[in-house]
Amino acid sequence: MSTDVVCDGRDDQKRKTNRKGMKWLEFYTRHWKPTWRTLLACVAPVVFLPMIVIHSHPAARCGYVIMVMAIYWVTEALPLPVTALIPVFAFPLLGILSTGDVCIVYMKETNMMFLGGLTVAVAVEHCNLHKRIALKVILLVGQSPRMLMVGFMITTMFLSMWISNTATTAMMVPIVDAILAEMYETQTGEESQPENLQQDMRVSPANQSQMELVPPRDEEAGAGQEDDNRREEEDNGQEEEDSGQEDDIRQEDDNRQEDDNRENDEMQEEIQEEIQEEIQAEDLHSLEEGETKRSTFQIAETEEDAGPKGDEEKRNYRLMMMFSIVYSSNVGGTGQITGTAPNLVLKAVLEDAYTEPSGLNFLTWMMFNVPGMLICVFLAWAWLQILFLGLFRKKRMIAEVSPERKRAVKQLVEAKYKELGNITFQEMEVLLLFFALVLLWLFRAPEFIPGWASWFEETYHVEVDDATPAMLIVFLLFLLPAKLDFWCFWSPSNPVRDEKDKNSCLDWDVVQRKIPWGIVLLLGGGFAMAAGAKESGLSKWLGEQLYIFNGTHIVWIVLSVTLMTALLTEVASNTATASILLPVLNELALNMKVNPLYLMLPATVSCSYAFMLPVATPPNAIVFGAAGMRSSEMVRAGVIMNIICVIVINFMIHVYGPLIFELGTMPSWTNSTSETN
Repeated sequence: MSTDVVCDGRDDQKRKTNRKGMKWLEFYTRHWKPTWRTLLACVAPVVFLPMIVIHSHPAARCGYVIMVMAIYWVTEALPLPVTALIPVFAFPLLGILSTGDVCIVYMKETNMMFLGGLTVAVAVEHCNLHKRIALKVILLVGQSPRMLMVGFMITTMFLSMWISNTATTAMMVPIVDAILAEMYETQTGEESQPENLQQDMRVSPANQSQMELVPPRDEEAGAGQEDDNRREEEDNGQEEEDSGQEDDIRQEDDNRQEDDNRENDEMQEEIQEEIQEEIQAEDLHSLEEGETKRSTFQIAETEEDAGPKGDEEKRNYRLMMMFSIVYSSNVGGTGQITGTAPNLVLKAVLEDAYTEPSGLNFLTWMMFNVPGMLICVFLAWAWLQILFLGLFRKKRMIAEVSPERKRAVKQLVEAKYKELGNITFQEMEVLLLFFALVLLWLFRAPEFIPGWASWFEETYHVEVDDATPAMLIVFLLFLLPAKLDFWCFWSPSNPVRDEKDKNSCLDWDVVQRKIPWGIVLLLGGGFAMAAGAKESGLSKWLGEQLYIFNGTHIVWIVLSVTLMTALLTEVASNTATASILLPVLNELALNMKVNPLYLMLPATVSCSYAFMLPVATPPNAIVFGAAGMRSSEMVRAGVIMNIICVIVINFMIHVYGPLIFELGTMPSWTNSTSETN
């Protein structure tokens, strides 16, 4: 009997502990989680207030604004674009810059170039040209796991150079779902469902990954649990009739414990539902930096589902393909100067700091970064081979694919490609305009020959930058027709066109809906912050404080800068990271008497090396939710990928960089500072 008393005491203590833990969880879910961002947004300005009370110098006031913005950007206490608007009122009120000087940097030439590039990318998406390219490449490379991954990575890398990383990832995820569904349905002997060929594949994060490879089992599990509870209650009732007084007491304790457990389960389910609703309501990031909404992904397999060997293999295959997509997407943005926002921040900082050309333009950027991009993608492919396909080791997480499965996948991709029909006039038109824009960017000022922009400079004495051809192509996209069904091209068999159909390659409603306007503000906020730091002298002061690097070899400095940037961009917006670091690195390079590109270029590229955390980039969040992966799995694979890419960019800047840029000497353009402007 004493043993029973001790057990009852332990059970009571356990129940009290569980109730206490559930109360803390309920407090966190109901009170702290919904309000912590508001509290932080109110507390941060107060915490840093002594900066401007103790020091009255403009640099201190500018540092105060930048610190508050950095806290907001890292924690997302406010939406990223809203944080980017803080300089509009903070800089004038603190006497750093006038309102007109602040507002004008929000629509600089770099921002207009970025906006033009985004609009052309929207046109590519609107006519489904990107989908045609993706399916064609996958169809050509083969259907084995290795070759499929090659196809996915090449396609994602190329598309991410020209359209947003988020849109590319969102498009590729349902293609992976469809292929995996066909492959493993064929493996298990089930017939392929025709509905799989009709799944929504729009480039919208909210509509991706809608296929369930395994039917949901929540309802079956719930029904089974109810039957178990019913049978348990019947057994308990029978025991009450046949047992004695001592059994009755024990039965009452058991019932009380069951009631407590049931209450705890109900409370936990309610809290989990509230957490899920809050997660679905939060913003991921703006496009490239946090504007994409978190999607409600339908995940067939979770951590508890992985049991049978076939299910585990399918899950590993899914993880491998998702990793290949997100790695290629993040790395692909480094291939050309409009591929991602940090690239444009570097361009804007150099143009703002120096009046003479720095040698960094569309052509030289691609000459330097495309080889590094290809090396990183190849090494990512090799790393995933080692991790999942047993390269250089005996253990394999994914088995070889049978010829029947390969044929099934090929038929699926062919069916998807046939659904697109023959290439349309609109697609050809967009493709030609796209190539025209690339050529105009490449040969505007190629350095080795006079560019086409030099004629306008010599004739009209005006400077023509990259935003001009971008907006010219955008204008043509709205001007040129999408279909030749008028005048001499009209045929009686043509369907009657809707009066609202303007028959243009691109429609403004589409642009208004798909352009991530928040990232335009985010870029402008970074430019305003850099302008304030320069005008107040903060950038120069920070560069002087880094005198500890004087005498340190440039190899170790670049390695430290790239590692620090890659780690910082895991938890902060990559645009914000670039906006904060690049002006400081520019001043540091000038104090060290080295080419600013030696530090700024690898730091800019490292801003895209965020592979470890789901919140680092929108593509990370998309594949994390779509694949149902654990955070530990993303960190384990991503930390190696981070190290690989940092090593590659360090190798490229020291070995290949001096062949393109004047990295070995202090270039003459560093003397053309725009401080007097």
